Amino acid sequence: MIIRNYARVSLYNNFFIFFSTFIMTVENATGFFAWDVTTFLALFLLVSFVIVCIDQLFFNTEQKSETTQQKSKIAKFIYFLFFLKFEKSEKYAHRPKIVQWSAEFFPVLLLVFVLRGFLLEPFRIPSNSMMPTFLTYDFLLVDKISYGIRLPVSNKKLIAIGSPKRGDVAVFRYPNYEKNLNYKGADFIKRIIALPGDRVEYINDRLQINGKQVEYQKIGIYQGIEQGIEMSGYKHTRELLEDNPHDILLHPRQASKSVKLVVPKGHYFVMGDNRAHSSDSRFWGFVPAEYIVGRAFYIWAHGDIGGAIFGPNRWQSLKTFTFSRNGLID
Repeated sequence: MIIRNYARVSLYNNFFIFFSTFIMTVENATGFFAWDVTTFLALFLLVSFVIVCIDQLFFNTEQKSETTQQKSKIAKFIYFLFFLKFEKSEKYAHRPKIVQWSAEFFPVLLLVFVLRGFLLEPFRIPSNSMMPTFLTYDFLLVDKISYGIRLPVSNKKLIAIGSPKRGDVAVFRYPNYEKNLNYKGADFIKRIIALPGDRVEYINDRLQINGKQVEYQKIGIYQGIEQGIEMSGYKHTRELLEDNPHDILLHPRQASKSVKLVVPKGHYFVMGDNRAHSSDSRFWGFVPAEYIVGRAFYIWAHGDIGGAIFGPNRWQSLKTFTFSRNGLID
């Protein structure tokens, strides 16, 4: 009887691993595209470029200066791509306002688009799921080049540079396997726990990867603040995950969700550091490699900016602003 029951459990576990791998991969994910800040910047740049081009081709009959005529066509074209002018002295004062605004704002928007689309992107922590590493209202910088140069908007990889490592904190487009409209185009932040091909067991809040047990160190009892005050009394623990050890929070009386699975090719298994209060791969599945936006590496500010502008207790929200949490991320 014991052998038969063990066989049933083993069969169930193997079926669960296969079923999870089958339904929670990129083939069933919602598309990456979303109307976010980078997409709107790209749209504004395109519209500005079209407006000025149409004006130059069909409506601006003013003769170009001799200096402009002497420039090579390539030089003029490159200068125009960046500034929507053929030379520095060229003005749009005699043109309609929409043409003036398009030409004047284009270089600024282009600079922001390049910085945000290829190099660095700001991110705000919206919840307690990554405590104690992050607090709600932390502002982060996300390195978008560590995992390769990607095309903004589509996130298509152009040049491979590196790949995520176990313990990295990654920002990614939520794959939204359940097609929930509330999460369409949402960006999540979690810690990468396992890589493609890894066999993961997370049982009773103890992690095992490829048969090797991860070690833990007790730090003490956590004392929460602000939005995380309800986490007071949780077990503050250090998870020694290879070269990226980090702090986590564990429920004082019960274990968080357990899983046993294999990470499919081209996907990653992620969890929040606040294990009992995190919606992560244990619940909704794996993160496709092409949905990863970048690696969070720096906390640059903290504060409830939304509450300070729109909230009922604006002064209290304003007092949450601080730069004392600035620093690199574990």
